[in-house]
Amino acid sequence: MKVLLTRPEGRNQQMQQALADAGIPCMITPLMAVEANPAVAQLSPDQIVQADIIIFVSRNAVQFASQALAKPWPAHIRYFAVGQATLAAMADVGITGQVAADDNQQSEGLLLLPALQQLQGKQVIIIRGNGGRELLAQTLTERGANVHYWEVYRRCCPPLDGQQISQAWQTFGIDTILLTSPEMLDNLIALVPKELFPWLSACHIIVPSNRAEAQAIAKGMTRVTNAGAAHSKAMLATLKSDHSA
Repeated sequence: MKVLLTRPEGRNQQMQQALADAGIPCMITPLMAVEANPAVAQLSPDQIVQADIIIFVSRNAVQFASQALAKPWPAHIRYFAVGQATLAAMADVGITGQVAADDNQQSEGLLLLPALQQLQGKQVIIIRGNGGRELLAQTLTERGANVHYWEVYRRCCPPLDGQQISQAWQTFGIDTILLTSPEMLDNLIALVPKELFPWLSACHIIVPSNRAEAQAIAKGMTRVTNAGAAHSKAMLATLKSDHSA
């Protein structure tokens, strides 16, 4: 097994070390970059104070929102994170919150939390990047909440030469690819030349959610495993299970 790690720059070290400890070779090629959304308007203090609930969908959401807010987060608001990595990022900026269960760290899991069931008249801010799923907002609205987005960052594909990088992956012997978001899968498929697609489709693709699994299969991937979450613990457990099989 030789693994391709694809998280944004600076986010692969923990998995890289874990793989090294397990004796599994890996290569790092970030397939997503994130940057502050230039179109975002800074939230006013009144908007923050009036919120009953704030939901962060990612570590990037915490990072870029904290930079844009440039002041401490109000203590009276109830904060939620989709996953453990996001919860840890919240703690780093002084926010205490609730998180979806370990075995369902996606919007569906967050929506199961008792605190997000009865929301009549509640003011909810979902902090995320540009675009994304609408399930969370739609469901919370159906439960009576007034939901608003704050899109504080945007995703883009790093400038890569598809032919060159694909050949480098093959030369290294990559046969397993970790993708922590559907956007990374889109960027991967866009980069790989059509003549190398048989190689790509034969790789073991490990994804974080049911949605990403369905998307990978629909795009022609033949070996897809759903790790159930995007955090390193879930991804590593899936890798080790495959490595020992």
